[in-house]
Amino acid sequence: MDANLIRFKQISCFIIKEKSHVTKTHSFNSLNFENKFRNSYLSPLRMNFSVMGGSNSKNGFNEAAFETERLTLDSKAREEMAEKAQMEISAVEAEEEDPKAWKWIIRKRVWDMMEAENIAQNPRPVHHRIPNFVGAAAAAKKLSELEVFRTSDCVKVNPDSPQKQVRFLTLSGEKKLLTPQPRLRTGFFSVLESSMLSLSTMGEACTSVGVAKYGKPIGLDEKLKVDLIVIGSVAVDPKTGARLGKGEGFAELEYAMLRYMGAIDDSTPVVTSIHDRQLVDDIPVEKLLIHDVPVDIICTPTQVIFTNNSIPKPQGIYWDKLSPEKLGQIRILRELKRRIERETGQKLPSGPSEKLPATAQRTRR
Repeated sequence: MDANLIRFKQISCFIIKEKSHVTKTHSFNSLNFENKFRNSYLSPLRMNFSVMGGSNSKNGFNEAAFETERLTLDSKAREEMAEKAQMEISAVEAEEEDPKAWKWIIRKRVWDMMEAENIAQNPRPVHHRIPNFVGAAAAAKKLSELEVFRTSDCVKVNPDSPQKQVRFLTLSGEKKLLTPQPRLRTGFFSVLESSMLSLSTMGEACTSVGVAKYGKPIGLDEKLKVDLIVIGSVAVDPKTGARLGKGEGFAELEYAMLRYMGAIDDSTPVVTSIHDRQLVDDIPVEKLLIHDVPVDIICTPTQVIFTNNSIPKPQGIYWDKLSPEKLGQIRILRELKRRIERETGQKLPSGPSEKLPATAQRTRR
């Protein structure tokens, strides 16, 4: 049996089938649905957590209920990833093509290594996560010393644990922080500024609960210029800037929507913070997909690396890559697609269907 197939059979992770053909991205005028987005999507969510008992804040936000729900959904997502892995492994055994198998081989190797060498912090195990690595605060400090960070007014930072200190340094540096709702499942992006916070709430504002409590939700019509993107990673090639995330594709969708908004362009720097042991040299650039986001700068606890990135950055939302099932999980994308189709009178393409595990199918709305 092929050695790669043997290694791949050992993987317990969520695998998404994709095709690598290139199609045009769709660019459309502003759709002016920010107010409806706020009213329809974010307000009910906040209401759900305020009407439940046990609120301990002035605005009635129920922290305990929000955090319980978030942890429950995270756990469920990882269970679904494991289920999907078994389905994909079976497909490989049946000799069906899987263009993303190589990514999971690298991811699992890095996750296993971080656990074995004990260079990970909670939450653990790190599998199926952006790993919260030992030295994350030191890497964040190096990131904050970058010229591109110091001169930025608005920084987009992923919501994962290892970048918590980056979020804090963004706010404490009196910059605007743009951060997405985890997995885009409860909304879109939220904006936080130090002027909205006190010294006692700034640390909390860097957590998922704090973003929900203190953040200002925005829609796709928000006039925004993002000066720097900070992204979480599982593995990065320091020579090429090729990056692997945890495999769910949300970082790519977030990037695509910022491109759609006109908030970023090719010149917007993309930075990641990782452990030195997450640096790899075997990500094949030629196998990356059109929506994969490369990085320009890597910050580790010990060094700053400016990559020789020549990989094209995604130009927008590639609707032909989004399966109906994936689209069904993200409300704002469904609404955006419907509105674009109404505005243009054109039906947007859809990606190939993917077979979701039973639990995911039951929760789809």
